[in-house]
Amino acid sequence: MSYFRQLNDKIEKLYSLCNKKERWLILFVADPDAMASALALKRILVRKVENVGLAMVNEISRPDNLAMMKYLNIPAKKLTPLLAAQYDKFALVDSQPHHNPEFANFDFSIVIDHHPLSKDNPIKADFVEVQPEYGANSTILTEFLYNLKLKPGKLLSTALLYGIKTDTHSFENNFHDADIKAFRYLSKFANHNLLRKIVRSEYKLEWLKYFAQALKKLRVIGEGITVFMGEVDSSDILVILADFFMKIHDISWDIVMGICDDKVVAIFRGDGIKHHMGKLAYRLFGDVGSAGGHKAMARAEFKVEDIEEHPQQFLWNKLEKLKMIKRAIKEDRDEE
Repeated sequence: MSYFRQLNDKIEKLYSLCNKKERWLILFVADPDAMASALALKRILVRKVENVGLAMVNEISRPDNLAMMKYLNIPAKKLTPLLAAQYDKFALVDSQPHHNPEFANFDFSIVIDHHPLSKDNPIKADFVEVQPEYGANSTILTEFLYNLKLKPGKLLSTALLYGIKTDTHSFENNFHDADIKAFRYLSKFANHNLLRKIVRSEYKLEWLKYFAQALKKLRVIGEGITVFMGEVDSSDILVILADFFMKIHDISWDIVMGICDDKVVAIFRGDGIKHHMGKLAYRLFGDVGSAGGHKAMARAEFKVEDIEEHPQQFLWNKLEKLKMIKRAIKEDRDEE
């Protein structure tokens, strides 16, 4: 029995699209799983076509993503019309064409993803490989490398390993047996010192001031913490702080809020046991902007100009509804 599923027919179809005279550009929304997947697909295509480039539609700001690009030599560039004009064919990894407006201008030849399919947005591409039950897109690309007998080098193995680690949240979230097999397989080739360096790159030096501010501004509500940070340079700071406070013993949820680019952003984190943070976010802020998410994490966002009060006062007034919402959360859990 093969270690991974057999992909001979899929590989034959994939390679039938390749032409030595054509240049390919692999697009993605940059995060560890997407960057690793793009790097792996480049390894698969590079000897079958003239050239393969990598392009991201978003800016990278998170320290771990920046460290991953630096230490694993990921040659990704920001997508621009001028860059796209240099290529003949396009591939998409860890996303589907309807996931980002930037993808609307492209006719993709290859789409490889692990997110759920949308009945309203069928994928139009010559080659489509979507495995929604997989925890990470890196697992799919690892299977292709294995079937092609392409042993991943240390940098590629480390990238794919980190992609699986992040998207499965170290196997705390939904994952498939294939994710475990891929993680075990890649561990033999990866540089674990580099992996530790990337994993530990959580904060930028200039962000430390925000930790000091957050510790002064936090409010404890039962088993939760709320913090209004005021103006911040990036919403990533709010995410970092929200994740940080969930490491405190006896804290089961937190909401970290701030203002970025004239928008109020609220980041929700929970233990996934006592509260459904997505429903909480919607009940608090769904009437003024976009709000929602999953049991353990959620986000709300709305424009400052859409409210009449000072954002801090507006948020605190909303948070006074927490007692009512706690009852609603309990009802949600009872229904489940």
